[in-house]
Formats: sequence, C-alpha cells, structure tokens
Amino acid sequence: MAKSRGENGLGAPGSRESLAGAAGEAGAGDELSSLGSDSEINGGGGERRVDKFGFIVGSQSAAGPLEEVSLEVLRQRESKWLDMLNNWDKWMAKKHKKIRLRCQKGIPPSLRGRAWQYLSGGKVKLEQNAGRFDELDLSPGDPKWVDVIERDLHRQFPFHEMFVSRGGHGQQDLFRVLKAYTLYRPEEGYCQAQAPVAAVLLMHMPAEQAFWCLVQICEKYLPGYYSEKLEAIQLDGEILFSLLQRFAPVAYKHLSKQKLDPILYMTEWFMCAFSRTLPWSSVLRVWDMFFCEGVKILFRVGLVLLKHTLGSSEKLKSCQGQYETMERLRTLNPKLMQEAFLVQEIIELPVTERHIEREHLIQLKKWKETRGELQCRSPPRLHGAKAISDSEPHSRKALDPSPSIILPPGQALPPKGRKKEKKQDQGKGRPANGPIPEENGAQAFVEPGASLHHQSKESLSSRESEDTYL
Repeated sequence: MAKSRGENGLGAPGSRESLAGAAGEAGAGDELSSLGSDSEINGGGGERRVDKFGFIVGSQSAAGPLEEVSLEVLRQRESKWLDMLNNWDKWMAKKHKKIRLRCQKGIPPSLRGRAWQYLSGGKVKLEQNAGRFDELDLSPGDPKWVDVIERDLHRQFPFHEMFVSRGGHGQQDLFRVLKAYTLYRPEEGYCQAQAPVAAVLLMHMPAEQAFWCLVQICEKYLPGYYSEKLEAIQLDGEILFSLLQRFAPVAYKHLSKQKLDPILYMTEWFMCAFSRTLPWSSVLRVWDMFFCEGVKILFRVGLVLLKHTLGSSEKLKSCQGQYETMERLRTLNPKLMQEAFLVQEIIELPVTERHIEREHLIQLKKWKETRGELQCRSPPRLHGAKAISDSEPHSRKALDPSPSIILPPGQALPPKGRKKEKKQDQGKGRPANGPIPEENGAQAFVEPGASLHHQSKESLSSRESEDTYL
C-alpha cells in the first residue's frame, strides 16, 4: 500500500500522491490562495450567486457558454429516461444501443445521478450489500489514511457550494465516502485522485450511493488505477501513446521527439476522469458517456485534446521544447473543450474496445519484457454498462418476471372467470409435493403447502419508489 504523506511525503518519486496530485497541485494551490479564510468564503453575510451546476458565479470553475436545450426537448428526454429507468433490465438486455445514443445526447440533469447508479451497476451493488456502507461509516478508519483524507478535503472543488465551507456537509460526506473505501479495500487504501471522483458523485447522489458508484469505478471501469504502484495508469499511458500514432501522427512524432512520457500529461486526465480539466458542462457529458461505454471514452477525449492541440505543424510552432509543450497541454484552448465541439469529436473518433484490448496485450507484453510481471493483480476491465450488467447474471436473474403458474406439458390455463373449476383442478395433474416439469423441460420443486399464486418479481428499477435526488 502507498504510504501516507507523514511517512514518505507527498512528493515522493513514484508515489500515488506525487503522480496523481502533481499536475493539479499548482493550479489548486493558486485557486485556494485567493479564497482566504472561511469567513471570506462565506461572504461575511452576503449572498453568493451560483450557476446551474452549483459553482460560485465569477469563479474559475463557473460554467462558460453552455449548449442550450429547449424546455420541451428536456421534458421529452426526461420522459424517455424515466421509462428506461423504470424498465431498466429490459432496456439493458434488448435496447442497449438506444441507451448509448441517449447517453451521447446527454442525461437530463434531474435524472443524472439515478442514471449513473444504474449504468455503473452501483444500484445493484448497493442492494447486494445492504447495510455495508453504514458498517464502514461507523467503523474507525486507519489513522494514516484518515489524516491524508482530511488534508485533501478542502482541495476538492473549493468554488462549489457543497464544498466551499470547511467542515460543511459536502466535505463531511466526502470524508465518509473516502474513509469507507479505505476500509472496504484496505489493500488499496486511499489515492488522492479518488477525491475529485467521489466529489463529482456526491454532487449528484447521497453518500451511500456515491460510495458504491466509486467502488464500481475503481473495480470495474478503472481497475488498478488507484493501487500503490499505479501500474494500470502507466500501462494505459502507453496504450494512449500508441493509439496517438494511428489517430494523430503529427502529435505522436512531436511528443516522441520531445521525449515526453505519457504519464506526465495524461495521469490527471484519466485518474480524475477529466473532472479537473474540462469545463463543467463538458465534464458531465463525458461522464454520461463514460458510465455507459467505459474507458474508451477517456481514451477518445485524450486523443481529441492531443490531436487538436499538437496535431499540425502550425500549432507546433510555439511548442519547440518540452516546457512549451507541457504548458500548452496544461492550458488547453477553451474552444477545444467546449461541450458541443468536444462531444461531437468524441462520438466521431473510431476508437473501440477492440483497439484498446489489442493494444493492451501488446503493451503488457512489452512491460513484462522490460520490467517483469505486474505487481498489482487487478480484475479485468469491463467496458461500460452492458459488460457490467452481463457480468452479474446471478444478481439480475432474480429480477426477471417469473410465470404466474407453472403447468405440466400439454396442460393449458383455464379460461378466465372459472375460478371454482380452477380451485378444484388446482391439485390435479401433479403430486402435492415434488418436481413439476416446466415447458422447457426443466423441473421446479414445490414445497408442501407452497402457493402457486403469482410471485413475479419486479425489476430493480420498477420496484423502487425513490424520488429523484437533486
């Protein structure tokens, strides 16, 4: 496990803290230095104005130009998403491509948190582990990780109304989620890059739901990203660089010439899922697609940014050295990151799961030849909501509707309105206790006195009656 800052310092070479936080610490420090004390943050009694996302108006994080969606279109999308969420298992099984298209158009803000839970499998994970988060929440954390987490709380989106006040409810929930994860996965502990990811989740859902979504991100979408040696993110850096040769050869040649290791510019992008890089409206659209389609969305975003920043000889005139190139990648063109442009570029870039998996095998072989076996044994990466859903058939099988009455082969249901005959014939044609042949040849065992009345189980989504979390 990575050591806490008290033991090896934040900037220790090769540590999770140095890699995940190095690129963002300078910017975060500048932001925080302008905030002053808590009383200054709270405005001394004056009211703060916030934008539609909850960021303080006038701050660096406040939303810029937004892609406007008419109220009528928004209501139509909400209606469609409500239908999907209330029949989630059927949609995921038979109409997954439609879900993907709707995620690309953007999830309605009022349903985004709920949709992320369903897409990630966090909702199923929560129900499989009912009460587990409460147990972790009430347990004392490892003092080493508790200390590091507490020091990081004020760095996460300090201009957002949830996290603007030290010790406020946003920071408290963020601490609870991150501490719970260190207890849930003590072999991994805590990595600084998990904090902004958890903070984004908390902006859209309560702490327990955010915790299980974080678990899914760490275990299914980005396995190994937050482990001690950061081998998974380094491997993905090599994959990104190799894909760059194919999709943006000019940028690839320039970065190769400058000998800039991918870990220097893509670590924060991928580990924080671009939450500390893009304008907020673009962050949300990227996360909508990421939860649906998986890590290939992060690769596409990275390739788009590199291609349009370093992808032509004209753009490279001001990037003659390593320093100038890194500065250009740190201060990306706002037009490039604008929601409408970026999303369209992401959708059109033909990077698939097959490209990533094939390149993963190539880079893994090179890694073993030069560095030996990976020390972190991470579970296989799952590419999005469909793969995650298919990987848990047993948990979802119970959610399928079951037939009202199981009949022997050749026996038909009695016509409606003949309840007396139905009662008289209920015990005929089968033993009172024993296996009943089903239509497909399987047998269902019926206990003595078991009722054959309708026992259908509704789907996870239709069973819930929770209100949308705002």
